[in-house]
Amino acid sequence: MEPIQLPDITALAPALILALAALVVFTLDSINPGSTDRSLLAGTTVVGAIGSLVVGVWFLLAGVGTPEPDGFGEVGVFADQLVVDQLALFFMIVTAIVTALVAIASYDYMDGHAYQAEYYSLVLLAATGMATMAAANSLVTVFIALELASLPSYALVAILKDNRGSVEAGMKYFLLGALSSAILIYGISLVYGATGGLHLEIIADAISGETGQHPVTGEAYDVANYTGILGVGLLMILGGFAFKMASVPFHFWAPEAYEGAPAPIAAFLSSASKAAGFVITIRVFAEAFPLEATAAVIGFDWTLVFAVLAVVTMTVGNFAAAVQNNVKRMLAYSSIGHAGYALIGLAGAGAGAGDLVLGAALMHLFVYAFMNTGAFLFVGLAEYWGVGRTFADYNGLGRRAPMACLALTIFMFSLAGVPPLSGFWSKYVLFTGAISVGSTAMLIVAAALVVNSALSLYYYSRLVKAVWIEEPLTEREPLARPIGLYAAVLAAAVMTVAILPGFGPVAEAAIDAAGAILS
Repeated sequence: MEPIQLPDITALAPALILALAALVVFTLDSINPGSTDRSLLAGTTVVGAIGSLVVGVWFLLAGVGTPEPDGFGEVGVFADQLVVDQLALFFMIVTAIVTALVAIASYDYMDGHAYQAEYYSLVLLAATGMATMAAANSLVTVFIALELASLPSYALVAILKDNRGSVEAGMKYFLLGALSSAILIYGISLVYGATGGLHLEIIADAISGETGQHPVTGEAYDVANYTGILGVGLLMILGGFAFKMASVPFHFWAPEAYEGAPAPIAAFLSSASKAAGFVITIRVFAEAFPLEATAAVIGFDWTLVFAVLAVVTMTVGNFAAAVQNNVKRMLAYSSIGHAGYALIGLAGAGAGAGDLVLGAALMHLFVYAFMNTGAFLFVGLAEYWGVGRTFADYNGLGRRAPMACLALTIFMFSLAGVPPLSGFWSKYVLFTGAISVGSTAMLIVAAALVVNSALSLYYYSRLVKAVWIEEPLTEREPLARPIGLYAAVLAAAVMTVAILPGFGPVAEAAIDAAGAILS
């Protein structure tokens, strides 16, 4: 009996499940607009995220996206405008994990707030955009997916309409995001004008020296005649992606947006959104702009640019975090520092050990999804308790909430890279990968990684010291134990530790995904 052949579009099931869950939430709200059944709305969102996660893991284990003959090969959809491969599935899994944790935590955090259905549907739509970004294989689908992720994010940051800080943060995020989108779309138009294509492979063929036809006149032309336009377009695309990753000098929106946004949304943006920005940067630069050909045509070595961005981003992020007195802003600047760590993967992508370095960056983003999301969700738990925003306000919390503060300790030390936690191993593989490249630039990047990780231990330890050692400023009332927030924080902590025995398979999947995109 012949096996049932499913249509290629089913390869997008992890993203489609998120979109379907968003439509279900819309429908529930349409049937009963005045209802604020948090259990039903949050439950639908969690089920959609977990369904996306299960299907993504199933596809990855089954060999979907794995090069033949070991797997089914990458699956192209809509004339290869979207491509599902190992890299896409890896980041769809990361997106689903963060979405599930955020939805669980939001059950308690959003209690009493208006716009419950709008909140959960926007989370699912943003997650759908992020999952689609992972599979985008054309500059058109890149931009559409990025906007699908960005537009709901602007609204989510400002969802607390009675909170002036939330509305102000949402407005700033929107204005800067609109500016970055304009820069990105203008860069895309320049690249299109220079290469005559929007599909990543067509752009790569044009840059590699193959003569193409002008998309309007049909006349043969050589991309070498458009090196200036191509170079400017490439820089503008890089700027648009750097904004999405909160990379210096395009990071100014992040501290304001994370501080003003609801804590679960800050976790969502700093983890899933950053990962989505990273994956689309990998795909576009690795596939559309071959390193040697791009350097030969326009004299632009983009790995060197990413090396500079990595060092500057991790240094600025960590030094800024070290002087913060506001816990949420500290975590915001810390997330900028971790963007610098992830950029190491792109800096080493063109070297002989590129798959190891890039794979290490993917590993780091995977474990970062748990430890960073958990850290922001703990801040949400503290806000639920009415705890203030400064380090001093957290004094003595460990005596009232030992389990939650133990989870916080795990997050802080894992983010700092303290052995034997998973954050240490992802940074260790990043360091060894950078060293194995052997170039001067990568040796500087590796040294910066060590210095910045040591600095981060200082400010992460400040928060751990506050909750366990410092005396509280005032006597605390008994603290509530909201089920959703507690469950999300503890689940993130358990996974941060549980990754350790399973780090080998995670590392193997990450390196395979990196090798597939670089081959």
